Amino acid sequence: MIRPALSGFFTALLLTHAAHAETAMPFALDWKFEGPAAPYFVALDKGYFAAEGLSVEITEGAGSLDAIPKVATGAFPVGFADINSLMKFLDQNPGAPVVAAMMVYDKPPFAVVGRKSLGVSAPADLAGKVLGAPPPDGAWAQFPIFAAENGIDMAALTVEPVGFPVREPMLAEGKVAAVTGFSFTSSLNVKRLGVPEDDISVILMADHGVALYGNAVIVNTDFAAANPEAVTGFLRAVAKGWKDTVADPDTAIASLMSRNPAADPALETERLALSIRDNVMTDWVMANGMGNIDPARMEKAIEQTKSVYTFTNAPDAALYFNPAWLPTDGSLTMQ
Repeated sequence: MIRPALSGFFTALLLTHAAHAETAMPFALDWKFEGPAAPYFVALDKGYFAAEGLSVEITEGAGSLDAIPKVATGAFPVGFADINSLMKFLDQNPGAPVVAAMMVYDKPPFAVVGRKSLGVSAPADLAGKVLGAPPPDGAWAQFPIFAAENGIDMAALTVEPVGFPVREPMLAEGKVAAVTGFSFTSSLNVKRLGVPEDDISVILMADHGVALYGNAVIVNTDFAAANPEAVTGFLRAVAKGWKDTVADPDTAIASLMSRNPAADPALETERLALSIRDNVMTDWVMANGMGNIDPARMEKAIEQTKSVYTFTNAPDAALYFNPAWLPTDGSLTMQ
């Protein structure tokens, strides 16, 4: 027989354990552990996730589309993915329990990266050239919009489907004149392969008429309905991680390198700096904070998507982005 005092002790112990139990929130990235992934490791290392009562494990991805089915099936409660690819996924899978909850790349890194020595410096130069494009690549998925906005005849291109591992090597070897990819990924990978920086052209689609948004934190809506505070806590921790990274990129890269010691710290520092400058810390984010979207711009993005993609169901921004879980305590302010 357990004595009352001892019974009370065990009861208190169990209650204490329950109070400190963390909610598991594995996070599926879109790509490898490179510079732009550093803020999430900062949030982990500084205890921002733990402070929200969350147990977070971060896993690599295999492209902009990779995290969407992982989150939609519930295998991961949260992920990082291209919102434009999410729009098409939800059109093809109506009612799937996944939505974007926090915009991170206010300006998308979709780009055409070419070599000036192979005749590619501007959008018009792509006519008659060979373009390397991985089929699952988010930038390739949006290329038709870029082409339409810049009067590029798709029939005048030779498109070579390539795998991610050979995309930049083929450009470096001159087997293709340009590739689609994220600006901070393909340009620096080509540079690392020995192509002189002054021979690399980075044509950012957002600078040439493309109004689309980029990657966002996506969430399984069933999980979010059951754990709304956990989702808000996760987004708050992510914002803190990005804010700290902007203030101290060297410490952020140190967090990254502890997970990917084979990476080149100088290269990843440059990659991170490009993502902060061109994609995250935009004028809109500086004025309005991180995470939300401009409804008028989102409607324009939907219209551009409609110009190259036939929706089966009526498109609705509310199906793709829901700001309900964004923290309202000022943690999204980036100034």
